[in-house]
Amino acid sequence: MKRILLIFLAAAAVIAGGVAVFAEPFSVLGYHGGPDRSGHFIVPNLSWNRARSLHFDPAFHAELSGQLYAQPLYWRPADSRPALIIAVTENNVVHGLDARTGREVWKRQLGTPVKREALPCGDIAPLGVTGTPVIDAARETLYLDAAVSLPSGPSHLIFALSLKDGAILPGWPVDIQGALAGQDPPFIATGQNQRGALLIVNDTVYVPFGSFFDCRPYHGTVIGVSLRDPHKVTRWSTRAAGGGVWAPGGVASDGISLFIATGNTFDTTDWADGEAIIRLPPDLQEPTDPGDYFTPADWHDLDAQDSDLGGIAPLLIDLPDGDSLRHVVLAIGKNGKAYLLDREHLGGIGGELAVAQVSTHGAYAGAAVYPIADSIYVAFPTEGIGCRQDETQRGLIVLSIHAGNPPKLATAWCAQMKGFGAPIVTTTDGHSNPIVWAVGAQGDGLLHAFKGDTGEVLFSGPAQGLAGLHRLQTLIATQDRLYVGADGTIYAFEF
Repeated sequence: MKRILLIFLAAAAVIAGGVAVFAEPFSVLGYHGGPDRSGHFIVPNLSWNRARSLHFDPAFHAELSGQLYAQPLYWRPADSRPALIIAVTENNVVHGLDARTGREVWKRQLGTPVKREALPCGDIAPLGVTGTPVIDAARETLYLDAAVSLPSGPSHLIFALSLKDGAILPGWPVDIQGALAGQDPPFIATGQNQRGALLIVNDTVYVPFGSFFDCRPYHGTVIGVSLRDPHKVTRWSTRAAGGGVWAPGGVASDGISLFIATGNTFDTTDWADGEAIIRLPPDLQEPTDPGDYFTPADWHDLDAQDSDLGGIAPLLIDLPDGDSLRHVVLAIGKNGKAYLLDREHLGGIGGELAVAQVSTHGAYAGAAVYPIADSIYVAFPTEGIGCRQDETQRGLIVLSIHAGNPPKLATAWCAQMKGFGAPIVTTTDGHSNPIVWAVGAQGDGLLHAFKGDTGEVLFSGPAQGLAGLHRLQTLIATQDRLYVGADGTIYAFEF
């Protein structure tokens, strides 16, 4: 398993830029550490025993300008330059911080953020950078989307910044509404919100879009911008209105195809891309084969109930099956059901491999995926089914997935945690000492750690809690620290 994970990490590095990547191990280049969105970080020194002694790093102090919703990134160059924490805020400020001390190395203001009253609805004020950016290690470049107030009105601009000093690169930013002018359906910036994480595959950066609380008009959309020629912009959109691509994990990839999850659509009697897991080619052409999409048989009822399938990005899982691996996709909906799909043929309408009711409430945020023996475990925040009575309040649920015909989905363990943070998992070598970490965002404000096999509590702190955490927030793990982003600051923990 360790060899498989190391091969995957090398492949993910190639995916990031299409060429060899000049970054040290432990860099965190995108959401949940990789294009599969697994949230699995290999940290050799972080054992179960060391997790119990986690503490604040007294040498680290960081100051940010504004609210932070996006996951921080970690850039560790291969040369002698210091490692950087990259943090982006709703004030449209990008901070490059010394990862050891928190000292500001550079800062870039990307224009005036959008005032709340300039938008039809929403709860982020002001609105700037919300989706997690992505790093192209080979180019030493950061890509992100910012909502910017221009004289013509609110706009979404895609930026490329040098990691050396935060300078905006020539040819950028790209104004999406302008680039798509005259296309149908129209891209109307005031109705489209950019919550999902960005992804780079084969010299293209992909940017997903949803909406603000279903305020129309909008379409679920994925934008592709060429890194070689930013004037080359492609797009996929849902055929029906609605269907936002809004999960924090955004777009996932196996290095060949893109995978997205969509939400509810409006005013349609025939399925038209909503409530779905969709596999897209890199050129974003509309898929036509049932093997390229999945939607539950009751998709129309889910539309009517606003029970989005798209609260968590698709999870790309290699499921142990004897001496081989079975490539599957796990989707978890707001209806509390988990759907396991064949990654090679997603199944069309109602074509899942297995389905199970796993929660009494919907699932949002992100998930952590890791192996235990010959099963795969998946941790995510929700109110679980199959938990003890004293564990049924909203917290973490961990599913086990085991190969079979059909594969088996079951509740492995549950844990109490007040809040809405997205978990990650650390292991020391790909399978040993699994630890599930999550923050009680907009809840208890604590950082929680649980043994990945049983759910035993390893850490819960600090006693005073972490201020400024927003729902759906996640954390990152590096070779010697954990970092948690919050309004105005980054918290650093040593182990």
